Amino acid sequence: MKQITYLILLLIAVVSCKPTSNIITSKTEAEKRGVYKTPENRRIVAKANSTNAIPSRNIVKISEPKKTSKKAIINDKNDDDYEITAENSSYLVRQLINTASQNLGANYRSGGTTPEGFDCSGLMYSTFKKFDISLPRSSNDMAKIGTKLDNDEIQKGDLIFFKTNGKSVINHVGMVTEVSSDEIKFIHSSTQKGVIISSTKEAYYGRTFAQANRILVN
Repeated sequence: MKQITYLILLLIAVVSCKPTSNIITSKTEAEKRGVYKTPENRRIVAKANSTNAIPSRNIVKISEPKKTSKKAIINDKNDDDYEITAENSSYLVRQLINTASQNLGANYRSGGTTPEGFDCSGLMYSTFKKFDISLPRSSNDMAKIGTKLDNDEIQKGDLIFFKTNGKSVINHVGMVTEVSSDEIKFIHSSTQKGVIISSTKEAYYGRTFAQANRILVN
């Protein structure tokens, strides 16, 4: 009887010595006990190229707001440009005409090469110079370069020459701006009116016309 009593007391002692600690040492244990739950939509940010990066299946990438910037627009046709058609004139020719035309109304000035005043060759010299094309400084020397044209070959952008001094020497130059079957219009700097557009239909220029040369290859 004493032995049975002793065994019962021993069992009670063993049960009473079983650990009863409520300390939780991990999230896993806490989840098992129902006192912790992992958020369903947790956001984990990993730095790119990090050696400790979290596996991609657990990563929710947070994108930065896109920077707004104006899209670069290339304008290859200025408002002041002449309209490009299927004629035998290159875009450069049209730009030369446009550049020279910006000086319409400028005064004539002997030796002048600026909008303050041009002589005839000065207007041509400065216009072509803006496109890195160097011409001789005098109209007579300009007439010696390029290709001399027959009348039916003359086109926009060609140089047109005159002998206005009553001699056989070329002394005036302009640039062709328009050609029709019976007329050539040209921009030049005249001694009386400065930079203007004239025509070979005018008796004076029809009579003193000498030749036309092509400087540019269309």
